[in-house]
Amino acid sequence: MTAPQVSGTAIVIGSTGGIGAALVAALEAAGTSVDALSRTGKHHIDILDEPSVAAAAARVAEGPAPRLVIVATGMLHEPGIMPERSLRDLDADRLLRSYALNAVGPAIVAKHFLPLLPRDGRSVFAVLGARVGSIGDNRLGGWTGYRMAKAALAMLVRNIAIETTRRAPDAICVGLHPGTVATNLSLPFRRNLADGQLVTPDDAAANLLRVIAGLTLADSGNMLAWDGQTIAP
Repeated sequence: MTAPQVSGTAIVIGSTGGIGAALVAALEAAGTSVDALSRTGKHHIDILDEPSVAAAAARVAEGPAPRLVIVATGMLHEPGIMPERSLRDLDADRLLRSYALNAVGPAIVAKHFLPLLPRDGRSVFAVLGARVGSIGDNRLGGWTGYRMAKAALAMLVRNIAIETTRRAPDAICVGLHPGTVATNLSLPFRRNLADGQLVTPDDAAANLLRVIAGLTLADSGNMLAWDGQTIAP
């Protein structure tokens, strides 16, 4: 799949992750100038360390105003933390860790990077969300910490969409659900997937960039899936 070219400079935060790296590669292959930021890459950013976020934004501000900012970060599991199967599994420290990585970090990024978007003309600020963060779509329960954090992320998207339009009327702020992607995040949970449900990072990136290319102001504040469908709040 070939990704469409994105007009102007793009910023990808979380650029060494599976989806982030694929987004960088797809954007560059389409001729877009990309500034790739990550904890371990050439240009450092740690979304849980506000001074590093502020420093990264200050460096970006020295160049052309970005027309696209993608926050391609997120955590479903890590050593010592797995999604909860029931209320018995809830642990305050693990809940706060998920909330910090999936909601607070992107909020701090928004604080420092949204002001870099140009005041005039189309621009997009997108964060990777998840369908399981939808309250209206939740019929299974479980995964409480991740669901809570991604629901909070959806509220962040709605808030920043409202506030950003006052400064930059043509800016679009959205959450994007990439589907189930063959990255480390999905690795422990692939056993019962239907055929065709798991997609490669390259295909996921192309899907997301196509959605971004087709966004309108009416989409701002919403969570959209990889196929362009709006996800219920």
